[in-house]
Amino acid sequence: MSAVILVTGADLAPQAVSLLADCALVYAGMDCNEDKLVALCRQHDPVAIIARYGKISARVIAACSRLRVISKHGAGIDTIDSAAAQARGIAVKAAAGANAAAVAEHTWAMILACAKGIVRLDGRMRAGHWDKATHKSMELKGRTLGLVGLGAIGLRVAETGIALGMRVIAYDPFAKAFPTGVARGELDDVIATSDVLSLHCPLTAHNANMINAAALAAMRQGAILVNTARGGLIDEAALADALRSGKLRAAGLDSFQVEPYDGGHAFSSLPDAILTPHVAGVTEDAYVGMGTAAAQNVLDELAVTA
Repeated sequence: MSAVILVTGADLAPQAVSLLADCALVYAGMDCNEDKLVALCRQHDPVAIIARYGKISARVIAACSRLRVISKHGAGIDTIDSAAAQARGIAVKAAAGANAAAVAEHTWAMILACAKGIVRLDGRMRAGHWDKATHKSMELKGRTLGLVGLGAIGLRVAETGIALGMRVIAYDPFAKAFPTGVARGELDDVIATSDVLSLHCPLTAHNANMINAAALAAMRQGAILVNTARGGLIDEAALADALRSGKLRAAGLDSFQVEPYDGGHAFSSLPDAILTPHVAGVTEDAYVGMGTAAAQNVLDELAVTA
């Protein structure tokens, strides 16, 4: 009987499926609520879970008697109860770096859209306006780009900032080295001195809502905030206030406290909030890269524990 792998999603890249040809894949579909995942785990008793959507909670983990590895289809493992997995001796793996290029590119799409007012100008033109005489955008050359997190994504964002002639400063207590052109700074200094602040760190119990009212008040007048990491890093009510007051020029947000995003959210009525549905890492190339990395992580762990 083939080992069962539960995929919390509707599909995997064909290249990933090929790697797992000797296993039986069970797809949860797009609706990955806890009750459904528990039921599937009890029915199929998987040896591995490839986590795309939904949360792999302690209850989901407890429903599996043979589970040996939870492999994230992506880099962030905050949707997995790692403590519950560790207590059972279940490995938790991430597809580190598989979507780094995609997320870095999306980050820069957000930064440039915010700095140049692309979305607002597009809307104005479609409404029949020609704002050439009144519009002023932000030039990034000579400005300070602040990064919270200097992993695979943050490093790519930094490289582009340097190429654009920006001063780059970063906070990452876990980084082993800072590349030439990137200054090391403490978190408070990075927040306070950045013209563009971009978040590239995992969400933990220690940094939840770290961009709160106090942090926003400390930022430069007219600064830009971009988040292609996790929504829980930002106090959304405080950010909405900072945008309404004009404290911040704009914010580019790809992740939110609650997902899927509710169209009735305060950000929906704020033209200087540029919103995308947590798709920074979703490209054709990244889809293949994350799928194959997640599959290989499963195979590697099953081989070790065989």
